[in-house]
Amino acid sequence: MNKDQLYSFQEAMIYSHKLSQISKALWKSVEKDWQNWIKDYGLNINEHHILWIAHHLEGASISDIAKFGVMHVSTAFNFSKKLEEQGYLTFSKKEDDKRNTYICLTDKGEELLLQTLNTYDPAKFGVFSASMPIKELFGRFPEFPELMSIIRNLYGEDFMSIFNKLEEKIEATIEEQSASPVIAAEEIASSHS
Repeated sequence: MNKDQLYSFQEAMIYSHKLSQISKALWKSVEKDWQNWIKDYGLNINEHHILWIAHHLEGASISDIAKFGVMHVSTAFNFSKKLEEQGYLTFSKKEDDKRNTYICLTDKGEELLLQTLNTYDPAKFGVFSASMPIKELFGRFPEFPELMSIIRNLYGEDFMSIFNKLEEKIEATIEEQSASPVIAAEEIASSHS
C-alpha cells in the first residue's frame, strides 16, 4: 500500500462487497414489503413513489422526481405519464420555465395516495420489524449518520435538503397529532399541503 493511500485493495474490495450485499438484502425486503402494501391499488413502486414525491414537493419537475426518486429521468417521465393517463397527475409548464415539465397530483391522485397511507401497517414491513429489537434495547431506532454521509457524497446537498425537509414535515405533523393514539393518514397528508 502506498503511504499516501488510505486503504488497501483488499480493504476496498471487502468494503464494497459488504455494502453491496447489505444494500441488496435490505432493498429485497423493502421492495417485497412495499409491493405487498400497494398491490391492491394497481400501482408499482415507482408509481407510488412518484405520487408520494409529487405530494410532498408540491409541483415537482420530472427532474426533481427522478433525482429524489433515484430513478432515470425517462423512468420518472414514463411512469408519471401512465399516472396522468389514469387521472392521478397533471402535467404543466411554467411561464418562466418552458424547458421543464412539472407534475401535480389531482384530487383523484391525492385520494389514492391517502388510501395507501391509511393501509400502512408497520408490522407487515420486515425491515421495520427487524429493527424493533434495537428500539427495545436502546429506546430508539437505528440512526444512519455514516450512511447519510455516503448518500450526501453520492447525490449532493440538494438531495439531502429535500430529504431532511420531508422528514421534518412528517415529524412535525406526527408531533402535532400526538394527542391522538392513531394518526390518520389524511391528517398527515393535509398538513403537508
